[in-house]
Amino acid sequence: MVNLNQFLTGKSAFSRSLLVSSLLLAGGCASTGSNPDQANKAAETEKSSVDPYESFNRSMFKFNDHLDDYVAKPISDAYIWATPVFLKSGVSNFFSNLKDINVVLNDHMQGKFEQGAEDTGRFLTNSTVGLLGFFDVATDLGLKKHEEDFGQTLAVWGVPQGAYLVLPVLGPTTTRGLPGSIVDTAANPSTYVGMPVQLVSMLNARANAEGALKFIDEASIDPYVFTREAYLQNQHHLITDGQGGSSVDILPMEDDFTRELEADDTPKKAGGTAVKESQTGVALDNAVAALDKASTSFEESSEKLDKLSKKRKHHRHPAKKVLPPAPAAESNPQ
Repeated sequence: MVNLNQFLTGKSAFSRSLLVSSLLLAGGCASTGSNPDQANKAAETEKSSVDPYESFNRSMFKFNDHLDDYVAKPISDAYIWATPVFLKSGVSNFFSNLKDINVVLNDHMQGKFEQGAEDTGRFLTNSTVGLLGFFDVATDLGLKKHEEDFGQTLAVWGVPQGAYLVLPVLGPTTTRGLPGSIVDTAANPSTYVGMPVQLVSMLNARANAEGALKFIDEASIDPYVFTREAYLQNQHHLITDGQGGSSVDILPMEDDFTRELEADDTPKKAGGTAVKESQTGVALDNAVAALDKASTSFEESSEKLDKLSKKRKHHRHPAKKVLPPAPAAESNPQ
């Protein structure tokens, strides 16, 4: 999924998004339990307004997924394997520092002047003491990292979110986020350095997102729905600085997720869930059996070693034969 360069640029961003998604899912399940039919109808209506191009989006999502499997992931795996941890960390810090220029600009356009001054100090500190941003000295000094972009600025200015879109290569966005991404790209200095630097930036973003992508592929029932919900909720979280609820422009974690938890689900999904649970149970049983076998083998080996040790000790120090005492000499009678 090359889309993670725009979707979630690192594990910390994904973790925050996942946390918000989980909280909203819990709230959604609690609120729809009394009347699931009515809730499902409302969810379908809201879904059609937020994701009206779902058929096209799913096709692009599948295309990006295949592109990631055959192009981005192999290159990213090679990068992770060949690059030392300290160097990967330095590269991530470098591009994050360049992005802080966008953050400062959007801080002021959103009227966050105090935060803008803090982010300016962060950028100057990392650019000088941190050697062009390769070392994140500002965080150690207590200057917190903020995430601001022009898409969030448009939201603050009152521009509606619009429809959810999945674009080839670029991945998930919205009709509000697309022009925001264009402005952010134009304001980022790495855009003008050269294509090699841009490729390293995308490669670094893909490498940082490896854990998040693996989680999505293995844990989610429908990766497309999970990605859409996580993206929209993360954007909402960023726009409101973590203070907003789930009522604005956010699809509830409905049908594709909560229906898996309802008793009246379709046999197909129920069967699929049962198969997954069965496979998980079999894997767990196999792991336990392997552990028991290893434990038994270890005990048997220990017993053999004990016997061998005793045998060698016996050969090295044979037991001394104890001779019976000599009979006392009889005295001759005179």
